[in-house]
Amino acid sequence: MTKKLEISQVSKGYKENDVLKLVSFDVEDGEFLSILGPSGCGKTTLLRILIGLLEPDTGQIFKDGIDITNISPAQRGMGIVFQNYALFENMTVIQNIEYALRINKKTKANARHTAKEMMNVVGLNEQKDRLPRQLSGGQQQRVAIARTLALKPDVVLLDEPLSALDVATRISMREELKRLQDTFGTTMIYVTHDQEEAFALSDRIMIMDEGAISQIDTPIAICKQPANDYVQTFVLDNLKAKIASLAQFDLGKSS
Repeated sequence: MTKKLEISQVSKGYKENDVLKLVSFDVEDGEFLSILGPSGCGKTTLLRILIGLLEPDTGQIFKDGIDITNISPAQRGMGIVFQNYALFENMTVIQNIEYALRINKKTKANARHTAKEMMNVVGLNEQKDRLPRQLSGGQQQRVAIARTLALKPDVVLLDEPLSALDVATRISMREELKRLQDTFGTTMIYVTHDQEEAFALSDRIMIMDEGAISQIDTPIAICKQPANDYVQTFVLDNLKAKIASLAQFDLGKSS
């Protein structure tokens, strides 16, 4: 496998609070990596540093072997999908998807054509003229994902993108994300606090605790050999509870 990203000794602090503590890891080209941890563990801060919205106090970020630590977000070839969708409320679905394409000189001429293609990919053709308030939560998230993928980033960062959705829609959108990754071959880094979600989606999972990496490995390896008591308690014990809860949801749904 080829390394798409290399993160080396990245740290970030606010006053006396160390949010990230010399974090180092690699991401393979085409990999789906989930960053799993509770609120306040530093996972969203790390995501914002990767996209360029925050500067690290120390460390370097390499993409395809090139140091991108100090370059602008627009030059990094990455896209980001936020938890709150961040759609323009006064624009229709197709206008939201084509917005970033229209303000880019390289993509402006084909903006409408590309937006139509992306609507077809995510199944939004019938909603193309609707405003965000006329869409369900799952449809709004599809618009946000389509808008990001329309720019053809080779790395997509997702910050708790499904947390506001109901259980049934979350499961459906998880399947959609994996389908889109298979279609575009995009490297995806997915921030979540949901253990079951991380295990269902990921090639590897990076488990964080208080600004540091507790373990990074495949879901099977983590289940077989948790690195410490924190991984066992926060990840595996909670995963078992979530699976049991989902099983009850499925039983209730079928009845």
